[in-house]
Order: sequence, then structure tokens, then C-alpha cells
Amino acid sequence: MHPSPARPIIIDTDPGQDDAVAILLALASPELQVLGITTVAGNVPLALTTRNACILLELANRRDIPVHAGAIRPLVRPLVTAEHVHGKTGLDGPDLPEPTLAPAPEDAVAFIIRSLREQPPGSVTLCPLGPLTNIALALVRAPDIAPRIREIVLMGGGCFEGGNITPAAEFNIYVDPHAAEVVFRSGVPITMMPLDVTHQVLSTPARIAAIRAAGNRSGEVVAQMLEFFERFDVAKYQSDGGPLHDPCVIAYLLQPEIFQGRQVNIEIETRSELTMGMTVVDWWGVSGRPANARFMRQVDADAFFALLRERLARLP
Repeated sequence: MHPSPARPIIIDTDPGQDDAVAILLALASPELQVLGITTVAGNVPLALTTRNACILLELANRRDIPVHAGAIRPLVRPLVTAEHVHGKTGLDGPDLPEPTLAPAPEDAVAFIIRSLREQPPGSVTLCPLGPLTNIALALVRAPDIAPRIREIVLMGGGCFEGGNITPAAEFNIYVDPHAAEVVFRSGVPITMMPLDVTHQVLSTPARIAAIRAAGNRSGEVVAQMLEFFERFDVAKYQSDGGPLHDPCVIAYLLQPEIFQGRQVNIEIETRSELTMGMTVVDWWGVSGRPANARFMRQVDADAFFALLRERLARLP
């Protein structure tokens, strides 16, 4: 058997400690070809998310991958950020040097459009880990790219777990619900990693210790980030560790069999202040609206952390 060629992906992100772990997992996995990293305002403002993406590429010794800065704010609403979770830099925890890697001059939306036009149709997977602003802008600016996208695998939303920034809404969707509405109505195949799944993968002290035990610099940095990041969620959920949201997207590309879900209709609430950014998931098929996304509901957390530990150990 010949190994199958690496799957080309674009990671659209607002790092964030959990984004950082997702990016490092992708960089450590030869099955994936990271065409570029595009940044968006979300967990912290755009200047910091772009800086953080550059820091992570340097940590992994992957200066060959370009970083493209994208949307500085949501389509319609003012920007809401999450320094209360991620710290003032977005990557609080470890002591990381300022990057020497500079972002590419081309903006994120232009890069996404160009990449999808240049790569074979149906080959590129988009992996949004933050608000969907860049993805929506690309789809609006260049409708011809929609049928060329293999799949959008995103972290966002929730159903049975409720929200994490408001009672109804998950942070990424809440920050730019209008962008999410564009994406979910695009006709592109979507797989969604909601809070329902991410709240099952908890960075417990034992799991953090196992990542640290690899003895490499990347593992130590991840351990320090997770120790900082989890303090907020442990206090909030009274859990044994914080949920590791964004790496679920990359883990799904590597080991889809550890996730379970179903095709459903998902609509995004953009009109009500009370439920703004809610993902209205028709789990029971009561609306009659056609399915537009695969909503994941379960994950094998031990298999997830075994994968994460094994891959992060390969990094510098």
C-alpha cells in the first residue's frame, strides 16, 4: 500500500491556548499539509492572534508555512474578546519569545480564495478554530470557491451543553453570528465540533503530565499553556480539567472514527439579543429543514489524548 498523499488544509484561527494545541497537532501530523494559517480577531485582537500564530510556527520550527492576517472585527457587531480566559496575550502561561517570523503581505481572505482556486477542486479542507469572519468574507467575495471546498471542519456552537459566553451561545459563533449564518447557508459540507464534544476532552492533571513527560520543548510549552488555560474552566464547571476545544477539529481529520454524530439542520440566531449566536440544532429532525452540517456529539477522550500525546512528542 502506498501512503495516501497529505490532505491540504488551511487553519483559520484566533490563538488562544487551545488553538495553539490544534495548530501544533496539525504541524506534527504528516497526514496533513498545512497550506497556510489565517488569523482572525476573536480570543484576542487581530494583532495578537497574528503574533501568536507566528510564535507557534517558530516553536514547531515550521517557518515555511505562511501566516496571513485577516478580519480585524466581525461583519456587523462590535468585537468581543476573551482575555478573561486566555490572558492578555492569548497564549498566557509559558514564557515565549517575540516572533521573528513576519506575516505574509497578502490578507487572509485573498489567500483563502487564491488557494482554493489554485488547488484541485474538492481537495482543500478549511479548519476554522475561531469566529467565521474570514470564511464568510471569502464565500461572499468569491462564490465560485464554495464548490471547490472539500469540507469545512469547525469548532463552534453547542446544543445540549448550552453556551459558554452566554447561556445560549458558544463564543466563536457569538462573536460573529452573521458570518456563521453565511457559512452554514453556503452549501459547503460542514462538520461541527460543538461544546457537546469539546466538554468531553478535559485536560486533567494526569493528561497534562503525560504531555510534559515527552521531554520536548513543545510538550513543556503546551503543558504550561494548558495549566494556565484550564484554571478558568475548572472554576466554572467544577471539572477535573478544562475542555480542549479546538484540537478536536484536527483530531477528527486524523482519526474520524473516535467521533460520533449525525447530519442535522443547523440555523444561526442573528436577531435576538437574548439568544444571539445560538446554534439551533435540529437533532430530532422536527423542523423539516434539510440537513446542512454533521453535528458531533460524542468522542473517545482517551483515544483523543493518546493521539495528542503521541503527536506532540514528535515536535521540537
